[in-house]
Amino acid sequence: MPVTAAAVPLPLFPLHTVLLPGAPLGLRVFEPRYLDLVSECGRGGGGFGICLILQGEETGAPATPAAFGVEALIEDFGSDRGGLLALRVRGGRRFRVAGVQVRDNGLLVGSVHWCDAAAAPAPRLRPEHAVMGTLLGELLEKVGGEYASANLRRLEEAEWVGWRLAELLPLSDAQRLALLQEDDPHRRLDCLLRWMDE
Repeated sequence: MPVTAAAVPLPLFPLHTVLLPGAPLGLRVFEPRYLDLVSECGRGGGGFGICLILQGEETGAPATPAAFGVEALIEDFGSDRGGLLALRVRGGRRFRVAGVQVRDNGLLVGSVHWCDAAAAPAPRLRPEHAVMGTLLGELLEKVGGEYASANLRRLEEAEWVGWRLAELLPLSDAQRLALLQEDDPHRRLDCLLRWMDE
């Protein structure tokens, strides 16, 4: 697995959902530990990690996060109708959690290794996955929104096609987590093909 040599600290926001690379996610923030996290990100200009909760809840005592997650980069923020902080984040790099510490305020901080190689060339779809690019093109046409202006050349990129299908298809959190743990974009597409046939 291609990971960085040294682990880096990353504050974690465990959720009952899986954030995928490139995918948007809306969050409502009200617990003091997560308000502190957002302030810290604002001061430092960085992101935080989102991991699927394996045991526990989103509020209260620190939950047990999955060993793999995705960096959340804040794109926009404001207040919802109830006056709570509302964030719009987008998935960035994948990471593997090597260890976790709990701060006094209950915030989890992971010691993480980044999984994705920097500036690696985007692998192209293989012939056996061409149907996946076609399917994604049809889905994007129906979904519209931010995808209405997607660059159609990306439909030839194995990694982008895999992540967008994983985002749009009705997969379970366990399936999305399995894809996060897979480094090879072609094997991710193999998994998606197998699940679609089941």
